[in-house]
Amino acid sequence: MLRPHPAVLRRLVDEYEALAAGQAARGPAELNPRARDLAYTLCVSTGTRDVRRALEAAHRWLAAAPAPARDTAAPTTGRRMPATEPA
Repeated sequence: MLRPHPAVLRRLVDEYEALAAGQAARGPAELNPRARDLAYTLCVSTGTRDVRRALEAAHRWLAAAPAPARDTAAPTTGRRMPATEPA
């Protein structure tokens, strides 16, 4: 199974957990559309069907991931596209 880049996974987990913590006082995080989207993405990314299991898997994967380099952004291809097409 393919795994998401640790930086991408970390952002998903952090955003979901922050949103869930903020929603705790107002009601379940599942009622928020953004929380539902994040939960779905976490489940797809981890191959699970339940957000609790997705978070458990994500935390395990992140704990096993190598230490991040100075730049924790997701890798890019390094290719730059021209601003305009040549004539």
